[in-house]
Amino acid sequence: MFRILITDKLGDAGLQRLEEAEDAAYEMNTDLSREELLEVIPGYDALIVRSGTKVDAGVLEAGERLQVVGRAGIGVDNIDVRAATRRGIVVMNTPHANAVATAEQTMTLMLALSRHTAPAHASLKAGEWRRSDFVGVELYDKILGIIGFGRIGRLVAQRAQAFGMDVLAYDPYVPEEVGQEMGVSLVPLEELLPQADYLTLHSVVTPETEKMINAGTIAQMKEGVRLVNVARGKLIDEQALADALQSGAVAGAAVDVYSQEPPQDNPMLQAPKVLHTPHLGASTIEAQRAVATEIVAQVLDALRGGGFRNALNMPFPAGPEVAAARPFMELGEKMGALLDALAPDSIRQVEVTVEGDQADDLVRPVAAAVLKGILQRSLSVPVNDINAHLLAEDRDITVSQTAGLAPADYPTLVSSRARWEGGQHTLTGALFGDGRPRIVQIDDAQVNASPEGTVLIIRSDDTPDVLGQVGTVFAAYDVGIAAWHMERKEPGKEAFSFVNLDGVPPEGLLQALEKIPAVTALNVAAL
Repeated sequence: MFRILITDKLGDAGLQRLEEAEDAAYEMNTDLSREELLEVIPGYDALIVRSGTKVDAGVLEAGERLQVVGRAGIGVDNIDVRAATRRGIVVMNTPHANAVATAEQTMTLMLALSRHTAPAHASLKAGEWRRSDFVGVELYDKILGIIGFGRIGRLVAQRAQAFGMDVLAYDPYVPEEVGQEMGVSLVPLEELLPQADYLTLHSVVTPETEKMINAGTIAQMKEGVRLVNVARGKLIDEQALADALQSGAVAGAAVDVYSQEPPQDNPMLQAPKVLHTPHLGASTIEAQRAVATEIVAQVLDALRGGGFRNALNMPFPAGPEVAAARPFMELGEKMGALLDALAPDSIRQVEVTVEGDQADDLVRPVAAAVLKGILQRSLSVPVNDINAHLLAEDRDITVSQTAGLAPADYPTLVSSRARWEGGQHTLTGALFGDGRPRIVQIDDAQVNASPEGTVLIIRSDDTPDVLGQVGTVFAAYDVGIAAWHMERKEPGKEAFSFVNLDGVPPEGLLQALEKIPAVTALNVAAL
């Protein structure tokens, strides 16, 4: 039974879905202090949060069973994603569920800011009739600058165009063709800022984007610009914006998010010409329903091993197509374990090549699996597809990944070379028609070996009596042999044996094999 903890308010539709899950139980507690969260989190397999819970490295470390952290919403700046990755915990969000609601809130604030809706309402409620004090401006024929042109930014662009606005956008990760299809010009930030009559922010918070709206960028803006932020408060240097509002360099701002929430001693609260809302971007009935049901479905799928939709820290695309890659990943993991067993010293470099029609899609998940196989025997922390690359990086293991055309003999071929100080080994594997993995080459030896169970790899001189001597030792120690594949390049040279055993060989057996003069090397791998 999977146990799921919910620490921020989640819509009833999501809770209903959890109640219907026969293999999961949930508890929702939205009043936990950090100390209380640290105390209870060890008992849960998954954690679902919104923006109110801070999931830092300490919480992740305490989550001994934790497999998934689900963010019901888009932003994950309250989650230490790198720490989660190191622990092998998948972090996922729901980037599309509240996109329409956030785009509509952006337009709401833009219009209300332009027409002084909130102060006019307050004035009328106070018994005043001051029409001339609330003369506004139109959106029509103005230039809107959108910073961050993802899903929400594009929805805002469509709605702004319906008002007759010209739209510029800045996003270094979006190709120009995307903007061209929508009639939006993607331009550098330094070109956007001086032209925009309105600016709206839709970026995530990164070291590069934190406080990107600051005294320097404000100085580049058009005099009298109006700014809307429904993304993240940390995108703005709030003191710099408050100063610009006070001086009149910025004509007005509409703010739905703050660097600290609820805001305390925030200079924006005292600044003039600011319209404030308490983080309402996703606060619609429809968005709350969609966010809740989507994150619950994603978390349950991840716990059940059925897929990792919207995973932010997987080293490869983690949609339903991962199921097709899984057999090749299992092959890669076995190859990694074999390479680890064969290496006499710490592996320093790993090269992974996938050749075949699906090579581009397979190479990244297979590389993660190879690293998992190499690392999992020597590390005390759990190693999985999520943290394998990061753990390898921590150990100064360099990794390269290459995709190529299909070879003549196999529809898809996986190769991995591991290097250490003074040596290297290369394994090549494939899936045969029965779907089972096979090792088809070890270094320059052609084999047809099954990487299953306990495997003993023997290198020996090619002498007439070596097989009989090895077999006699197996019989003496009553160890069964499931399969024995032997290969040699030419008579009299080195021979190579890949032996599948019925169980783990006793230490005495290995010592007896080492005493055979023709045996030059022994390696055992548990697959």
